[in-house]
Amino acid sequence: MIDNELLLWVAFGIVVLALLALDLGVFHRKSHEISIKEALIWSAFWIAIALIFNIAIYIWLGFDLAVEFAAAYLIERALSFDNLFVFLLVLSYFKVPSVYQYRVLFWGIIAALIFRGIFIMAGIELIDRFHWVLYLFGAFLIFTGIKIFLQRDEKEMDLEGNPVLRLSRRLLPCTDEYHGGSFFTKIDGRTMVTPLFIVLLVIETSDLIFAIDSVPAVFGITLDPFIVYTSNIFAILGLRALYFALAGCMLAFCYLSHGITVILIFIGVKMLLAGVYEIPPAIALGIIIAVLALSILLSMVRPVKTECR
Repeated sequence: MIDNELLLWVAFGIVVLALLALDLGVFHRKSHEISIKEALIWSAFWIAIALIFNIAIYIWLGFDLAVEFAAAYLIERALSFDNLFVFLLVLSYFKVPSVYQYRVLFWGIIAALIFRGIFIMAGIELIDRFHWVLYLFGAFLIFTGIKIFLQRDEKEMDLEGNPVLRLSRRLLPCTDEYHGGSFFTKIDGRTMVTPLFIVLLVIETSDLIFAIDSVPAVFGITLDPFIVYTSNIFAILGLRALYFALAGCMLAFCYLSHGITVILIFIGVKMLLAGVYEIPPAIALGIIIAVLALSILLSMVRPVKTECR
């Protein structure tokens, strides 16, 4: 078991690094506007890679861990949907040229690979030493689910009041204009950051805030570091393509926030009941799939009267 998991760790690292290198170094070496068709192809590609990896987990680690990976991956994909609204708002607010948006999101993913890993390992270590923290996470998820339900129509975000934006503007020498796809430039011999770098900072800190919700939710499914981390990363890797595929029509999925609320509350209750009754991962996976499917179906059958952008 240990050998098989180590093999999958190595395979995961090689696959992710190789695909990221091909992504930026070959397929997107030159900045260009991402079409919906290209975005859908890439989105399907990353989903297929996650599915193949899930099959590998089933073959080498067994059915239970494969189910846990599938459930964790679906939770991350669902919860990361709200990230898309933040991406859209930030990129629109800073008027980032469409040809450079993919570059910003790519490097945001690279940073997420590192910070998510630190966050996950710290969380697992904390739960291992103080098991009662798991119940605290469960209560937090229920609170978050209720909060999302009560504020589901409040999608606006005050970027001018964002502390990261205000602090970076105060401390970092920043240019007023974009300099191609560069994060840094030199003016009169002085190194300065471009607005593109500020956008990257805001997007990455937003991802860390979302991780506070999503990572504890995955802890409700499994505490296996391998499953938690890989499911997180595969969900994040597909987020960029999903953004470009759905950026114009995200508001059409009007009932998805309701589904996210139900999932968060369900996982929170599952964590609180862990000491009394452990809900099997297969049942949890079935409930998550059913909630997501129903949310998407309702969004298609009874869409809000909002035109896609």
